[in-house]
Amino acid sequence: MQLYGTSKITENGELSIGGCPVSQLTETYGTPLYVYDEDFIREQMRAYKRPFERAHLPHRIAYACKAFCTIGMCQLADSEGLWLDIVSEGELYTAIRAGIHPSHMCMNGNNKSDHELRYAVEVGVGLIVVDNFYEIDLLASILHEQNRSMDILLRVAPGVEAHTHEFISTGQQDSKFGFDLKSGQVQQAVKQVKEHKELQLVGLHSHIGSQIFDVEGFRLAAHRLAEQYAWLLQNYELHLHVLNLGGGLGVRYTEEDTPTPIETLTEELIAVTKEAFLTHGMDLPLLMLEPGRSIVAQAGTTLYTVGSRKEIPHVRTYVAVDGGMTDNPRLALYGAKYEAALAMRMHEQPTESIAIAGKCCESGDMLIWDAPLPQSHPGDLLAITCTGAYNYSMASHYNRIPNPAAILVKDGTARTIVKRETVEDLCRFDVRLE
Repeated sequence: MQLYGTSKITENGELSIGGCPVSQLTETYGTPLYVYDEDFIREQMRAYKRPFERAHLPHRIAYACKAFCTIGMCQLADSEGLWLDIVSEGELYTAIRAGIHPSHMCMNGNNKSDHELRYAVEVGVGLIVVDNFYEIDLLASILHEQNRSMDILLRVAPGVEAHTHEFISTGQQDSKFGFDLKSGQVQQAVKQVKEHKELQLVGLHSHIGSQIFDVEGFRLAAHRLAEQYAWLLQNYELHLHVLNLGGGLGVRYTEEDTPTPIETLTEELIAVTKEAFLTHGMDLPLLMLEPGRSIVAQAGTTLYTVGSRKEIPHVRTYVAVDGGMTDNPRLALYGAKYEAALAMRMHEQPTESIAIAGKCCESGDMLIWDAPLPQSHPGDLLAITCTGAYNYSMASHYNRIPNPAAILVKDGTARTIVKRETVEDLCRFDVRLE
């Protein structure tokens, strides 16, 4: 199992994260437990900013809250100078509870409700990414009622198919997101926006997918978007000054993954976008990126306690842990792969390949199908790495299992950012029949 950030192995073979031995963490907080490496999160955020700062380019990095959204995480992103990319009333409310100024938020989403848009307008969200024709008129009417205006981007589906799982590929023509570029919907949307003085169109937005390992998809998207900027300038005299290329930079989950480092890929992304705009004799607009997974995925480790074991001769051996698809549904959703280790026996070599199962009443409740590990025993601590993105976010209460705690570790100190749920919490909104 590869280690990330401040994770280390102590002399006695124990995993330590942020200077905290995992045995101490689980003794205090129990299992399952989400552990986040604060220093590593901060370094990932800074890696996005450094290429822009070296080149003295205007930029805006907005952390995609969908990856992992809590009050503490919003505070962390804000402290590093990042905006927040939000997609719902809940994420907006969380960010406000965190004390983030709404002008440092960008709101995305393909079906924002009247209520959500009113909330965003009332608090003064800095930028809204408009996703469809219906939303143009809806947002304009809300702004008109309140005698306000709003900076907006139009989300574009540029017809770029990122080499990723179909469920997390979003930039292709056949997508629920954005205005289709090929059929002329973008130009039609601009014409509709110009009918509403409340809408201030400042640029276009494109997000081509997730787990992207190289710059080629971004290169193609940048050229297609630059062509639109040039067309809009020539035909509408629109001087758009913001370009949002979304997020999607990939991370290593297993040895099968070979992503380009954040800083290198960001440099390449800047270069190909410059090239695209120079082709049309235009200066590079303010570049905006919306990373999520690449900031928090590898910073997260989930700790479990090993329980039962089932051996099927010549077929498979299952080892169950005290969590599963309720705290990590990604394998069940789209076949995500992970690495694992026995967290108190890190120096020991694997002696078997086992399937790590969860405790839910589903055959599909699996975390890893083939994990090379030493022989495990009930009570052992199991660590699964790269669980910082879309694990807590997608957690459920299937089988009425409470959600784990989440902690932030740094310099030998652990801080709670999400309390462990109790069984009482599960019934909090239930109503007895009288």
